[in-house]
Amino acid sequence: MRVQRGGDGQRVLLLLHGLGATSDVWRGWPPLLEGSWPGRWLAPDLPGHGGSPPLARYSFESLAAVLADLIGRDDRVIVLGHSLGGVIGVALAGMDLPVEAVVGLGIKIEWTPGELAKAQALADRPITWFASRDEAAGRHLRVSGLASLLDSDDPAVDPGLFEENGQWRLALDPQAFAVGAPDLPALLAAARAPVLLARGEQDPMVSDTQLNRLDTPTVTLPGLGHNAHVEDPAAVYALLDPFR
Repeated sequence: MRVQRGGDGQRVLLLLHGLGATSDVWRGWPPLLEGSWPGRWLAPDLPGHGGSPPLARYSFESLAAVLADLIGRDDRVIVLGHSLGGVIGVALAGMDLPVEAVVGLGIKIEWTPGELAKAQALADRPITWFASRDEAAGRHLRVSGLASLLDSDDPAVDPGLFEENGQWRLALDPQAFAVGAPDLPALLAAARAPVLLARGEQDPMVSDTQLNRLDTPTVTLPGLGHNAHVEDPAAVYALLDPFR
């Protein structure tokens, strides 16, 4: 598994990206964490993303099981997860692990049958090869929702691409789209640690109304969208204040 890391100590911040992205979405975070986070931080590529190997089958439980191996029994872990990563964070809080809190950002809570069918169609689609890096980079940015935030030549795009014999494709395993819709109420009920759910005010993936139906604290970040952790790292980092 490809993991970016920094700091030291048993206080651990586990940063989990969303579907289609890589750990490089957290590139703006090390300056915030150096000198202010009291311990280590880990930012893995989720299985089937970037430099991490794929799974035979994707579920929130199977993804969480892989990431659980990053957590030591003596660690004290705070999880900050975006979208898919947020769901995995809540799943980790329901396992026998030293997770002390979870912040889930931009989790899509409600799925229509049409949205689930579209996701399954993407999972079933053969891998697409592109003649140039720019074409593949454009596709990666669209899939990860970062097209308006990063340029195709940004170094953060490179881990999301794979080149072979002059052709390019996404590093993402298409089968990851088949993970399905989370049963978030059940995951929250099973969590053994506090969970805070957050969204950007302009995030079309989840609404305040949907968040408020859940029995957990929520926060809306003014002026930000679905990838609030890329748009304004400091605003999202501040969500961790109650747990530090």
